[in-house]
Amino acid sequence: MLTKLAYRALTEISPRVGMKAAYLWVFKGLMAVRAYKKRLQNKELYPPFMFVALTNTCNLRCHGCWVEKEGTAFHLPAEDLDAIIRVGKKNRAYYYTLLGGEPYMYKGIWDVFQRHRDCYFQTITNGMLFTERNVQRLAEAGNVTPLVSIDGQQYQNDLRRGEGVFDAAMEGMDRLRKKGLIFGVACTITGKNMEEVLCDSYLEMMIKKGAMYIWYYFYRPVGEDPHPEYCLSPEQLLEARKKMVALRHRHPIIIIDSYWTATGEAFCPAAMGMGFHIGPQGSIEICPPLSFATNKVSDNNHDLNKTFKESKFLNGFQDFVKTRTKGCVILEHPQELVEFIQGHGAKDYSTRDAFKEIGCGKPRQSQHMPGKEIPESYWVYRFLKNNVFFGMGAL
Repeated sequence: MLTKLAYRALTEISPRVGMKAAYLWVFKGLMAVRAYKKRLQNKELYPPFMFVALTNTCNLRCHGCWVEKEGTAFHLPAEDLDAIIRVGKKNRAYYYTLLGGEPYMYKGIWDVFQRHRDCYFQTITNGMLFTERNVQRLAEAGNVTPLVSIDGQQYQNDLRRGEGVFDAAMEGMDRLRKKGLIFGVACTITGKNMEEVLCDSYLEMMIKKGAMYIWYYFYRPVGEDPHPEYCLSPEQLLEARKKMVALRHRHPIIIIDSYWTATGEAFCPAAMGMGFHIGPQGSIEICPPLSFATNKVSDNNHDLNKTFKESKFLNGFQDFVKTRTKGCVILEHPQELVEFIQGHGAKDYSTRDAFKEIGCGKPRQSQHMPGKEIPESYWVYRFLKNNVFFGMGAL
């Protein structure tokens, strides 16, 4: 598998794009994790990665999406975005995941790539806006890896995302591949599509399309229309883990999850303070599905170091999770989670009633299943999970 993956990288990726990724994404990412671990030893909170929602506007209306798109349109102020990246660089953080809504509907996105050429950006996108012109812009920038959201074959994908979305995303991926760009597929695993997306034929299709990595997520019933029927049962969660471990041996595509360590223990990056989510109003949130904050990027004159250090909400979340689970508190302890958030006086930035939405949730099984751990069986992934990327078990 490793030899075939290397061959793919050499023959499918533009040399210029590949060199930039090796330096900005891999090397600087490793340095960011090392700096983060050193800060942990000094009890200093600053994440090595940041998830930044540029806007809440989107051209799709996917089932189970937590982003409010029908009300007021919000776009992250340019000064906030530059401050996030500027302060991040001072803390040796050079990797930023840009999302939305649909990040490519943010007018200033192309300027960001050019202004911060010493950083690497991942964009989580529905892939509908990869016109010839936009793909050429990505090729010229060279410091961006699109992560295209596709949740199965055409029927299952369009069932959740809308008719015609699958075909449009496939066309966009063809354009990315022809330009030699590094891109991946973001796939949300649900109780309805699990067998379809965790199989050889699905990965083979994505490899043929040119995807170099696939990032699996588990469905969480959040948002105004949570669709709990998409949730996985405990048995399905365990089976999904088994399938992921086995598939890693067979296919020349990097398979990423952010749920288990190399030893198979459950893992929550947010509980480790490894990456906060910035909302389109500049709110500093725990993670993308939780649109609550006590602080904004503009606080303390954009001094994020001071804001993170002094935030009882952000610091307290880690202790809140660790005393309950190694998994996801959104799934396991929704009512207690609401109490914690309200107890810190956090504001709901969803423009809906997200407190009610989460508080009405039924406690469910997350990836934390003590005694049923399945360790990584491929040495490559054991090494990567311990040393590279998130560096503490998220790959």
